[in-house]
Amino acid sequence: MHAGTGRRNGTGLATADLITIGVFSALYFVMVCVATLVSTLFTGGFGSIFLPAIAALISGPVFMLLDARLRRFGGITVMGLVIGLFLFVSGHFALSFIASLVFPLAADLIARAGSYRNRTLLLVSYVVFSYGLTGPILPLWFMKDAYVASLEARGKDAAYIEGVFANINTGTFILAMTAILVCALLGGWFGQRLMRKHFAKAGIA
Repeated sequence: MHAGTGRRNGTGLATADLITIGVFSALYFVMVCVATLVSTLFTGGFGSIFLPAIAALISGPVFMLLDARLRRFGGITVMGLVIGLFLFVSGHFALSFIASLVFPLAADLIARAGSYRNRTLLLVSYVVFSYGLTGPILPLWFMKDAYVASLEARGKDAAYIEGVFANINTGTFILAMTAILVCALLGGWFGQRLMRKHFAKAGIA
């Protein structure tokens, strides 16, 4: 590529790449918002623990299209970081940001191992990436005291707090984590299928 195109001959991310990542991060954020709405409306009082799974189910096309447009290390990581930063500034635990760094970075490394073209590794990458949204819910199981303190600081009464933790146990942890795995596999597969059938033919991917 020539320098005038806004891209680079090296391995780093150029301005054009960052713009692309920004666009897909915005699209992914919309998917997370939709997942938040769905989890609130249809999964009962403890629906937040299924938010990552719902997001994984519907965000596959966004992830796969970002890969097809960029195919360069850093894009997946940055997209996860953007969401993590939003969660962090929204008042979630620091663990939200940590998960949004560790899992997307691991997903980026996995995708890079297949040169961002190996379908199997991309699907594994998407599954790992999807666990990046577990930051807000992991404290429910592993940082209960700190979580309770944060709710109390926000003026929540004992009845509300009891309701939050009513379904938090080992069984729901396993269920929530397994749901992410299954939904990410389905969402990633659908994203890859959509890429082959529509975007690639249209010359978008």
